[in-house]
Amino acid sequence: MDNEFVDISTSVKLQLGYGIGHILNDVCASLWFTYFLVFFHLVLEFTASQAGNLMLIGQIVDALSTPFVGYHSDHTDNSISARYGRRKLWHFFGTFCVLASFPFIFSECIGCSMTHKWAQMFYFASFIIIFQIGWAAVQISHLSLIPELADDPHTRTHLTAIRYGFTVFSNLFVYIITWVILHLTGNCDKEQVGPSDAWKFRNVMYIVISVGTAASVVFHFAVTEKPPRSQVSLIEDNGNTLHCSMFRKFQLYQVAGIYMSTRLVVNVSQVMIPLYLHRTLGLAARALAVVPLALYLGSLAAAGVHRLAPPSITRKINYLVGSACSLAGFIWIYIDSDDTYKVYYIYVVAVLIGFGGAQMLVTSLALTADLVGSSTEASAFIYGLMSFTDKLACGVAIAVIQHYADAGGVTYYRDVLSWVCGGATILGLVLTLLLPKLTSEALTNNSHSSINAVDDEIQVEPDI
Repeated sequence: MDNEFVDISTSVKLQLGYGIGHILNDVCASLWFTYFLVFFHLVLEFTASQAGNLMLIGQIVDALSTPFVGYHSDHTDNSISARYGRRKLWHFFGTFCVLASFPFIFSECIGCSMTHKWAQMFYFASFIIIFQIGWAAVQISHLSLIPELADDPHTRTHLTAIRYGFTVFSNLFVYIITWVILHLTGNCDKEQVGPSDAWKFRNVMYIVISVGTAASVVFHFAVTEKPPRSQVSLIEDNGNTLHCSMFRKFQLYQVAGIYMSTRLVVNVSQVMIPLYLHRTLGLAARALAVVPLALYLGSLAAAGVHRLAPPSITRKINYLVGSACSLAGFIWIYIDSDDTYKVYYIYVVAVLIGFGGAQMLVTSLALTADLVGSSTEASAFIYGLMSFTDKLACGVAIAVIQHYADAGGVTYYRDVLSWVCGGATILGLVLTLLLPKLTSEALTNNSHSSINAVDDEIQVEPDI
């Protein structure tokens, strides 16, 4: 066996190569969730409902693609992927789809910018479908590559930490580039976002996608996937048995509910906060870059606190702390809107929500890792199933919110953040507190893991 797989911790090339393999997805996800509705509603002047429907199309396609990619990634014929790697093949396919579609999403309709908005929706929807299929392929293949590269749990955690470090870099890079372009190309301290800003968002997209492309190229040259350990037929038999048995376990649906609720908190708040800043608080374009940056810095702080927390802190306590911070932020949004709040306290609220959401997300993904246990042959399918629930729920929630947005008042997005995200926070907390101790054993009967155990693996993902 290649020494690279015997002691992965000694291979800096492999560690860094793996870590940057998700940068393209990360920068696209940051633009998608933070600025998609801003771009389509405020810049391209689609109605709030039309913009929400486009996002719903993307989320549905992503939700359906994720378990499909997960299943087929686990069952890719070794004779086809032996020389290159089954996970890397799906990663390459996904990268191609993302690059072929995403630039058209954050640009004006080529040759049809003056046509009716409903006609333009078909144009954008076609690229959104391709993009979401590709994004799902990259996400699942990259995530499921961790067990393929390393057997030791601590090494897997190390790879995951590196992966998250590059996720942090990607999101910070997007927000900083957005602020720089808005700052250098207009009076972003006073003017709000409008149709004249289309070229600015297009330039942001070109810059970040160029960095993501370069990172993906390095990933494919730097990372060599471990050869399959067993015959395809054996993997398929074991995988099919696990896939079927998992659906009969109620605990799978409990963890899926926690993950879905957490993603609703994180994703809906990320999508709605820029619209809340624009419509409810009436803030200038600068705030649409700086406040999301503060929110993400809060999530970065949560990752640091999580790593420094003593081993006695359980998953349930971690989730309780995160949900308390998030609820504090959503309640503050509901009760305050004066000038001092707009100038100063909005950043404190953003940090609270970012910190709480990241803490909840880390814990929910740790619970998912408990479900996977040692059954790595079904890891892509489990992660795909979890992602299916959150992407579908987020897509429907955002579409429903946007459907009523045009008729809503100035405080509409304030109420959405307070009640929808606050309600999802409470739901996730209740489901977490009701979880029994054993998870992995309940699903696969081949490993022991406790919900009240410390977090041995942390996998934080800016999921689309």
